[in-house]
Amino acid sequence: MKKENNIFKTGKAVGSLLTLLLFFAFNSFGQIGQDRQLADQYLNNAEYEKAAQLYDKLMDKDPYGTYPQYYRCLLAMKDYSTVEKLTKKMVKKQETNLSYLVDLGYVYAQMNQPEKAKVQYEKAIKSLTPDQNQVIILASSFLNKQETDYALQTYLEGRKMMREIYGFYFETAEVYYQKGNYAAMIEEYLDAVADNPMMQQNVLNVLQSRVGFDPENNRGDMLRTALLRRIQRSPEKTELPEMLIWYFIQQKDFDSAFIQAKAVDKRMKEDGSRVLSIGSMAASNMNYDAAIKCYQYVVEKGKDNNNYIPARMELLNTYNKKITLENNYTKADLLKLEGDYESTLAELGRSGRTAGLVKGLAHLRAFYLDKIDTAMSDLEEAIDYPNIQAQTKADCKLELGDIYLFSGNVWDSDLLYAQVDKDFKHDALGQEAKFRGARLDYFRGDFLWAQAQLDVLKSATSQLIANDALSLSLLISDNMGLDSTTDALMLYARADLLSYRNKNDDALVILDSLHILYPNHSLVDDAWYKEAQIMDMKRNYIAEDSLYGKILAYDSASVIADDALYQRAILHETKLNDKAKALELYQDLIVKYPGSVFVVESRKKYRALRGDVLN
Repeated sequence: MKKENNIFKTGKAVGSLLTLLLFFAFNSFGQIGQDRQLADQYLNNAEYEKAAQLYDKLMDKDPYGTYPQYYRCLLAMKDYSTVEKLTKKMVKKQETNLSYLVDLGYVYAQMNQPEKAKVQYEKAIKSLTPDQNQVIILASSFLNKQETDYALQTYLEGRKMMREIYGFYFETAEVYYQKGNYAAMIEEYLDAVADNPMMQQNVLNVLQSRVGFDPENNRGDMLRTALLRRIQRSPEKTELPEMLIWYFIQQKDFDSAFIQAKAVDKRMKEDGSRVLSIGSMAASNMNYDAAIKCYQYVVEKGKDNNNYIPARMELLNTYNKKITLENNYTKADLLKLEGDYESTLAELGRSGRTAGLVKGLAHLRAFYLDKIDTAMSDLEEAIDYPNIQAQTKADCKLELGDIYLFSGNVWDSDLLYAQVDKDFKHDALGQEAKFRGARLDYFRGDFLWAQAQLDVLKSATSQLIANDALSLSLLISDNMGLDSTTDALMLYARADLLSYRNKNDDALVILDSLHILYPNHSLVDDAWYKEAQIMDMKRNYIAEDSLYGKILAYDSASVIADDALYQRAILHETKLNDKAKALELYQDLIVKYPGSVFVVESRKKYRALRGDVLN
């Protein structure tokens, strides 16, 4: 029993001792933390002497945690003797941490002893081992000291030692980028792909920012030249032409992209999918000629090719867009296009798969050839095709709704819009249907109900629909008249509908009558703006310019004054080729309408015309 008591007493004494030791340890750590916090505060406030005194004490208790701040502090004080001794101690403490050698070399550089600095820098590089982390840490140390050449040497030395494991291409390219040596940067990225083709997408992602944001396109030219040179040297490597195709697409040079894609397609015996994709991008960017070349190439691969039908359909739809959207066609062109649609549908058959083609034919007939009944018949049949995709069916319903409106069948038109709205409630297609329903009410003169629907659409997720809804809502609210008379607005809505149907001469007659009957109405400037848009479609640019000038002279505070000024500037820049006038007009918009939605774009265009280097 006595022995057990002794053991108990001994254990109790040991526990007390441990508690006491822990108490002192926690107090010590707490004091270190307080001293560190105070020293850091002195350092941040540039009170270097006070900070140095505290850091000096802390070095014995926590050398690795204290060293970076103490080093900075001593350099700021230009106490080179002390910082030299400090850094030499750290070099001895951790010989494998080569950053301390860089720190020591930097001290000598600050002391204006470049030869001694060079010795330490070169010693650090010579001390490298085949360790990826060590190489990156050392190079980072050089970069932190703005010693980019030594950082470059570090990565190149690391590559020699670890070529089979890791090549440091991305890191080396980044250093070249910092040095402004873009040609060498590009070569490093291309070497990375040559070393490992799986890195192609990573390289393209980086090149997007490193090459893409270059207004003068010097880096782009370097990339194109480097790729062409490598393709000549190694024609068997497909990743290089793929990268060149990517470059041309970034530059929106779809003709060159097509040439490269065609070469790859033939070499690899592909099915034209790559070329088909480029055609789609070209069409989206309104480069219809390049898109037609792409689709034509795929079509010529023959009917047995999997991509024959989509290429055939897109070829025809692109011809349609080229003829109609560029407003440069004759009646003969339209009739030939109609015949091409008929022959293509005769070849491919009318089915759910070709419903999009039927929709294109119906649009051509209703909007350009005034064949309303035939267009309605086409679409009514297409909607009932078996296996038609839901979205294609909805597109056909919207098209048919418009054509019903043209024929005066507004109830069936409204019903079709409502069906699409219901089926695609939370989709952009549903919002488009809702907008067309509101526009239908505007066309038929039910302005208050139309405006109520448009106000809901102002917050649509589709920015295009939201903008259209806002514009039409403002048109209605600004021109209803204080006495709620809507006669003038009814005339304008009729002209608007006729213009939408491409019956522009009839629309102009009604707009002229609006000016005669209501010469002082608030719609006068809106009517001129609509006439200017029609003149643009007719390619009568002089008349268009004159109309924009009328709007600005009539009421410079009008809601559409900034729209007219912006469109006038675009007209002079792109179609009248009067860059000086365009520059003047962009400047007017920036100065006179600082709150306009067109200010940001006008400023960009102004600076580009003036010759500024844009970032």
